[in-house]
Amino acid sequence: MSENPKICLRNIAKGFGDKVVLDGCDLSIKCGESLVLMGASGGGKSVLAKCALGLMPVDRGDVWVDGIALTQLSGRERERLMQRVGVLFQHGALFDSLTIGQNVAFGLVEGRGMATAVARDIALRKMAAVGLGADIEDLLPAELSGGMRKRVALARAIATDPEILVLDEPVEGLDPIMAAIVSNVVAETAHGMGATVLSITNNLACARRLASRIALLRDGRIVWQGTPGEMEASEDSYVKRFTQYG
Repeated sequence: MSENPKICLRNIAKGFGDKVVLDGCDLSIKCGESLVLMGASGGGKSVLAKCALGLMPVDRGDVWVDGIALTQLSGRERERLMQRVGVLFQHGALFDSLTIGQNVAFGLVEGRGMATAVARDIALRKMAAVGLGADIEDLLPAELSGGMRKRVALARAIATDPEILVLDEPVEGLDPIMAAIVSNVVAETAHGMGATVLSITNNLACARRLASRIALLRDGRIVWQGTPGEMEASEDSYVKRFTQYG
């Protein structure tokens, strides 16, 4: 694993009106690392992830990806950067009017200009990687269970073999058995691709499966970082809230 950070945020501030969400936030993620971001609900975890990808402008601070400041990128360069990123949005964000196969292949066809037949073959392979069969290819998202839709969203996120994978609440709303299955699929798939992974979850079991490092966000800043083992052993009162109730 390279010592140079894949993603680096320094002194990030972001607010909405009078509400300060991020306030001098620093975070670095190494190439090939799997970092899990935890913190209070509504505390800015998703906002931080969007700032890290340039999907949301910061009010103050700097963001670098592969050592390049996002503010220095042109619109076309930013588009090329996003082609190297896979995102699993918090609620899946599947296209309701597209079939499962079309959803998974969307980034390949629309983002890469790939031929539909070629994209379909890749989509079916990615679906198989997350435990989904070709028999659901022509179904619509509304015809699937929540757990299956989550796996479809994951298949779409990894369809382009991204260098960076961002997973926002990958197991939210799933029962414990399905959450464990999805967590294991994410961990195995990300490891197989060698991707740099930023996951957002307060599910401690999921965090244990995914994280090489955990970072806690509180009051707009990263207040603690460490391995899952270090988190379990920590005597910090805020950390204990997550190990006892997460």
